[in-house]
Amino acid sequence: MTSPQSQIAAQLHSTKALPVSPTWLNSFVSSTTALQRNVPISALTQTALFRILASDFRDSLHTNNPSALLPADISAPTVQERRLPGPVPVQVLDIEDIGTSLWSQVEAIERVERGEAIRGREIVRAVNVGGGEEDEEGGGNAGPAASENESHGPHRLIVQDAVGTRAVAVELKRVQGISVAKLAIGAKLVIRNATVARGMILLAPDCMSLLGGKIESMDQAWKEGRKARLLARITEMQGGDQSG
Repeated sequence: MTSPQSQIAAQLHSTKALPVSPTWLNSFVSSTTALQRNVPISALTQTALFRILASDFRDSLHTNNPSALLPADISAPTVQERRLPGPVPVQVLDIEDIGTSLWSQVEAIERVERGEAIRGREIVRAVNVGGGEEDEEGGGNAGPAASENESHGPHRLIVQDAVGTRAVAVELKRVQGISVAKLAIGAKLVIRNATVARGMILLAPDCMSLLGGKIESMDQAWKEGRKARLLARITEMQGGDQSG
């Protein structure tokens, strides 16, 4: 008889392209079935997926298949162009709206801090009355007035695979769900047949799927430090301008 671990692993690999670590799966199944006997495999698989999307891929995925990993030299700028066949599951470590000025991003953060939002040319108070427009547009973890302060991109991401290799990924074409307001740190992507140009993965809707999720501690720390990082970059750029 096939073990629950094998069934869950096969299902997550075939439907989500996630090569789950046997060690992680053994721990998951033992902890889950100890609490509730006779859990259907379909329910266990959904719970496993939910936990994987909230996990660090370096803990939850196995690394014995090179085709499911980023090349170690993926960031080499000397390689003009290559193909990344994949599928390669990665998690997001950073996201930046490179189509919007740094000052505009700082101002958007400060509007959210004040509980204000932009509608047209008018600044209004963003009041959360539960189930309102902001909730639907901005998502549960985007914070107040997220829909009005939506980033338009293109976006630049730092992504990381299951062994910890990092790469820069840039939106070549608009990808639904990729924005500063909607995409959490630790969110999971699967990249397939993507072009890598001069060390950057070029993202488009037809070469990636967005699984969602987040790593709570990393996401919180990123949000808390974002304004300071933007201001530091502005200061650095101003210093460079003065020296020129």
